[in-house]
This record gives sequence, structure tokens and C-alpha cells, in this order.
Amino acid sequence: MKYRISLMLCFISAQVFSQAVNAPLDNDYYHLLDRFEIINGSLNQSYHSAHKAYNRKEIAGFLDSINTSRFNRRDLFNYNYLSLDNWEWLQEIDYKNEKPILRHIYKAKTDFLNVHEEEFDLHINPVLAVGLGQESLTGDRLYTNTRGIEIRGSINNKIGFYTFLTENQALFPSHVNAYTREFKAVPNEGFWKNYGENSAAKDFFTARGYISLQATKNINLQFGHDRFFIGNGYRSLMLSDFSPAYLHLKAETKIWKFNYMNIFGLQTADLFTSGNTLTGARRQYPRKFMAMHHLSYNITKNINVGLFEAVMLGDSASAKNPIDINYLNPIIFYRSLEQQDGSAGNALVGADFRAIFLKSFSIYSQIVLDEFLIANIREGGWWANKYAVQAGIKYINAFRISNLDLQAEYNLVRPFTYAHDSNFTNFANYKQPLAHPLGANFKELIGIVRYQVTPRISIKAKLMIAEQGLDTANTNYGSNIFKANNTRVRFQNPASGSTYDFGHTTGQGDLNTIQFYQLNLTYQPYYNVFLDLDYSIRNQSSELTSSTAKNTYINASLRWNIPTRNQIF
Repeated sequence: MKYRISLMLCFISAQVFSQAVNAPLDNDYYHLLDRFEIINGSLNQSYHSAHKAYNRKEIAGFLDSINTSRFNRRDLFNYNYLSLDNWEWLQEIDYKNEKPILRHIYKAKTDFLNVHEEEFDLHINPVLAVGLGQESLTGDRLYTNTRGIEIRGSINNKIGFYTFLTENQALFPSHVNAYTREFKAVPNEGFWKNYGENSAAKDFFTARGYISLQATKNINLQFGHDRFFIGNGYRSLMLSDFSPAYLHLKAETKIWKFNYMNIFGLQTADLFTSGNTLTGARRQYPRKFMAMHHLSYNITKNINVGLFEAVMLGDSASAKNPIDINYLNPIIFYRSLEQQDGSAGNALVGADFRAIFLKSFSIYSQIVLDEFLIANIREGGWWANKYAVQAGIKYINAFRISNLDLQAEYNLVRPFTYAHDSNFTNFANYKQPLAHPLGANFKELIGIVRYQVTPRISIKAKLMIAEQGLDTANTNYGSNIFKANNTRVRFQNPASGSTYDFGHTTGQGDLNTIQFYQLNLTYQPYYNVFLDLDYSIRNQSSELTSSTAKNTYINASLRWNIPTRNQIF
């Protein structure tokens, strides 16, 4: 792997362009950018919104293009917040603090420590998230205790670097703990261990970091550990940030109206643990290799379309080095390579769409095909007609009420989608889906209401209603993407009486209905310091057992330079 990366860097031109790192993924932060783009009435030319995370220099370029003359006080606050967060790439901005602490702390309004010289730019900020809550289902006292540091900067305006490190102890709500018990993985995180007297409490270390290089004016290279998101929705059916960070090499090419992104990544195929206590001698977790590309094209100033393709490959014999150099070709159709080489990899293809209109609306969609044969549609419910579909709409300043933003989204994922022959080829990382957190075999409706009451006070209400067919004791109905394809259920053919692979429907199995309601109040007293109060209700009922699990929990927290943790699944 090191050899291939070195070889690539050898071909980079001696002329290197100024380099910025990315703004970390944060649903609230990226909503503000999305909101300004819709109000602006056209797709911005600095970045393509389907490719997240965004480059800070490109965010600054977009902010420079916005006309703020008609902004109200709340929008101006948001605009200044985003501008200060990317001040090193803006020319005319007052970022200096007139009274720094001890002459060096908070010299810039946004940075605990900062060095800004011609050859070196450095931003160091503490990370803190402490929260306390209570849930009704178990009566447990929920808590979060996160401490860490975030570092970003550049050297000679040529090499960008980013590091995020946190030490965490937490007791999460029951549905999160249930996921950990079933899959031996903490959602969004890697290695973990039990903490304290409550077996549900967890201790884990979060680490993300990468270096970034602007190889040419149009090509950016990034290497390290991080995660990405493809799409314009609350969920992504192509690539989401649900799983932990992974080793990657990303190449992003921007020319004219095109944005072409390649990601080559090493994923963790399986875990040799039970509660992260090793069952034998310590050994490296098995690996698998992902190659992915997404082409985004602005057809007009208001309409964007994208094409997506990915392949996941690996097996137990080659788990230590699963990289197939054939897939390092960034401009070839992966499906053709898979067929030509007789590969047993799992290939997915897809497309997405987005349109902005009336300076108030954005509609978006995604479709992903895992396996699909049109000829078998006529037979009805062939097991391997595996696909996922998304449709959504965003309404900004809804009903002419300033800073009231609405979003509605529908997701459908057929049984067995993202699953494959083994954990080495399913579309997952560290026992967590790379796309939707529910896995497969479900229908989901998402509703989000955001209202910014004052510049510093915001209210959010989120609704999730999902119907998912879960497996029974000995039957694989297609919701669990970690179960091999050959364990799937087979139904009886009404014509012959024998079993066959047709008759599969979305929601088959033990139909569970999940209802999730969340109300959030956020106050930002200082830059990037947030006080949150959350009230959540999660009900899950089973049609098979006629049982219902009801849980209500409330949580108060303080966040400093860190986004909220998404636990709506």
C-alpha cells in the first residue's frame, strides 16, 4: 500500500496549490450551508453538495459569493459563524481578538491556540461533550463524558493536516446498547471496552486524522483515517458516516461542471471479540477492500445528477492484504472488472438527483442497485432484486416564516440489500453498515422541523417512522446485512410445491414498527459552545410477538467544538 501511494505522489507536479482541510461532518453545520445555497437560488460553484465533507477553502469561496444585503439578524449571525470558522481562507474578516488571554490564548476569536504565518497555519481547540440524562425503560442514569483535542493546519500552503482525538465514557440509551450486544460494536466507534459497574456503559477512544494535498488546481488527494457522506438527505443509501473512520486514499477531481470523487479504503471485516475481550491470542482483525467512485454533474445552474459505483472484496485467505490493484484504476467500470477477473466481490451501482427552485425548495433522490435482473421482476419478488430508493424535499423559510426550515424524506431498502456471501464482501465496516443504520428490509419516513428563534437559540423536532422485517430465531428474512446470502429464507412455490427464491417483499419476517420522536433546544452562548436539552421517545413494536418496547429519555449536555451524536435509528 505504501509503495502504491509513493508511486502516485511521484507523478504530482512540482507546482502545488494552496491547500485546505475539510470541515468535519456535522448535520447542523452542513444544514446552514445547504440553507444558504437554496436561498441563493442556484447550485454553488465551489463544491458539489453530494460530496461531504466540504473543503474549508471551498466553503469560504461559496460564502464570498453570497449576497447578504437582505439577510435578517439570524441569517447574518449564521453567515458570520461560518465565516469565522473558515477565517484563514477569507480576506476581509475581523478574526482577531482584541484581548487574548495571557497574550496567546484566543488570539483569534475561534481558536484556543493559533499560529498564522506565511509558511505555517495552525489551529488547536479543545473538545468537550458532557451530558447527563435519564431513560424510562431501564431507569438508568445516562451520561456522556468526552474530552479531547482538534488540530488542523497547513505547511507552506501545500500540505494540509487534521487530527481529532477524544477519550470517551458513556452510557447510551437502550436501543444503542441493544445494537452493541447484537453486533459487538458501538455505533460510530471502533474498539471499546466495558466501563464501571453497569455492563452497558462503554469506554472508547475516537481518533481521526489525515493529510491533504492539492496536487493540481483541479485535483485534491487525501490520505488517512476519516469517514464520508454521499448525498443530500438526512440518510445516505450510498455512503454514510454511521460506521467509524477507516484508512482511505481519496482523490477528488473538479473540472468545469464535473466533480469526480474516488475513495479507496480498507475496512474491518469482522471482530474476534465478545464485549471486546479477546477470546484468544491478540491478532489483527481481518480486512477487506473498498473501491468507490461518484461522478457529480451540474446539468444547469439548478439541477445536479450523479452516478455512483462501489465494490467490496476480500476473503478469509487474503484478509491481511485484500487490495486488488485492478480496482485502483479510477476511471473504469468496476462491474466489468469483476466479471472479467471472476471476482467474488460485491458490486453496487446507483444514481442521485438534486434540484433547487423558487429560492425555497430543494428536492433530492438516490437509487442504489445491489443486484438486479429485470427479467425476474415478472416472477414477483426475486430475492436478488436488491435495491434501495430515497426521495426527499427541503423547504426553506417555510410558509414565508423566516428561519423555519422543513424536511421530509422517504427511504426504502429491499431485503438482502448490502449483504453478500460473507462479512468480507458485505457493505459494512467494523460490524456497522456503510449506508443506512437499519441495514435492509425496511421502509422509513423522516420528518425534520428546524426553527431558529433568535441568533443563538434554535429548536429542532425530528420524527422517524420505520417498518422493518426482522429475522426470527432460525430464519434470515434479509434485514441483517451480516448474514450470508446462502442462509436466506426460501418460500414454497404455489405451482410446484417446492421451495424457490421468489415471493420476497419489503417488511417480510417479524414486522417491527419503530417510532422515534425527538425535541431539541439548543443555545449557543459563545462561538462553538452549545447547551442542549433533548427529549426523546422511542417505541418499537413487534407484529409477531405483539410486544412493545417503550422508552422515553431526557438529556442535558454541554458541547464544545463537537457535533451532536446521531442516535436516531
